[in-house]
Amino acid sequence: MKRYIAIMAALVLLWVQPARAQSILRDAETEAMFKDMSRKMIIAAGLSPANVQVVLINDDEINAFVQGGQTVYINSGLIQAADNANQVQGVIAHELGHIADGHVVLADAGYKPAIGISLLSLVLGLAAVAAGAGEAGAGIMAAGQQVAMGKALAFTRVQEATADATGAKFLREAGISGKGMLEFFKKLANEEYRYGMANIDPYAQTHPLSTERVQALTADLKASPAWNAPPDAALEEQFKRVKAKLEGYVAPYGRTLTDYPETNNSIYAHYARAYAWHKAGYPDKADAETRALIAAKPHDPYFLEIRGQILLEAGQPNDAIAPLKEASELTRYDPLIVTTYGHALIATEDAANYAEAERVLRIAVNKDDDNPFAWLQLGTVYELKGDTARASLATAERASMTGDTRVAVYSARAAMAGLPPNTPDWIRAQDIALTGQNQLDDKKRKKK
Repeated sequence: MKRYIAIMAALVLLWVQPARAQSILRDAETEAMFKDMSRKMIIAAGLSPANVQVVLINDDEINAFVQGGQTVYINSGLIQAADNANQVQGVIAHELGHIADGHVVLADAGYKPAIGISLLSLVLGLAAVAAGAGEAGAGIMAAGQQVAMGKALAFTRVQEATADATGAKFLREAGISGKGMLEFFKKLANEEYRYGMANIDPYAQTHPLSTERVQALTADLKASPAWNAPPDAALEEQFKRVKAKLEGYVAPYGRTLTDYPETNNSIYAHYARAYAWHKAGYPDKADAETRALIAAKPHDPYFLEIRGQILLEAGQPNDAIAPLKEASELTRYDPLIVTTYGHALIATEDAANYAEAERVLRIAVNKDDDNPFAWLQLGTVYELKGDTARASLATAERASMTGDTRVAVYSARAAMAGLPPNTPDWIRAQDIALTGQNQLDDKKRKKK
């Protein structure tokens, strides 16, 4: 029976395919890179670049996935494993294949036969056990689960192979070389071989083996007119910078210093070490690295951003304002950079800065509908200015965004009590209150 439970649990996990509790990494430069490298492929997929997101996940596993909607999730480990931007484009093309082919939407229908077999074998097995044939019943259940799992795995392998082919098509139509896609699959094949996976059962995998994927795709990718297209130099530069700063942020700082020793005076090394030193608690060393970056490129918005961020977090908000303001202006008020700028203005504790903080933070929340920290800062500046009603509305927005429904409803009602009726802010507070209350009522009904 324990074996049956384990098999059934594995099947259910495969069927639902939930995302693990992973943290999302938000970074303005990284998100700009993802937009630049995916835009042409998204259009080739018949989708709108305004509706498709590529999101970075803090996970060192080499993986990417889609879960629903039009969002591609890329693990930080995949960025670290990739050698160039074109390899990441190959991965994104594959994931766009899943979206365009409707694989997430079709998953329920695809897994139904496996679930049906699983449940039928459970019923028959339990009936046999009840009739006194315990071993026979266990055998029926185990055999049924094995068949069900085989069907489920076969379904996912077909989806993966289809996404490969569709992704190759998007690369061709976007005029992007498929060399990176093949290179990355070869890299995965080497990893499989390295970890002793060369002799694994291909029918027990969720994906086709990487060597099989390379064989299936090579002719098609090489036949594309874009096969020998030169790499995008600007995109490659973006990738190198993002990869360096990402290592500085997520890797142990000792590893970063090994990969980017202090004798290395490249832009990428200064970038990686700035994050590494800052994270490790060496503000003077981090400051020296940001000075080197800005000396090399005085008006690079992302170098100005990191300098401002480090100064702010080192307790020097007044010094952080100038670089963050310039970074905001150079990026046309990127919401993530603007949020840090607003935070610095508030942190000065100078009332003369609060009006500007409110202005830029409103820009941030209007541009980015998934930025709870911006709502936190906007609520703070409202509170400092004595506007408790809008402070409550900001709290309601943030709570609604983070799933804290009770706080969202309570704060929205507090906002409505202090706002002029039927104004845009009052109507927004009412929407949050009504939606949140409906959610709470639904939960109560389900418990009964």
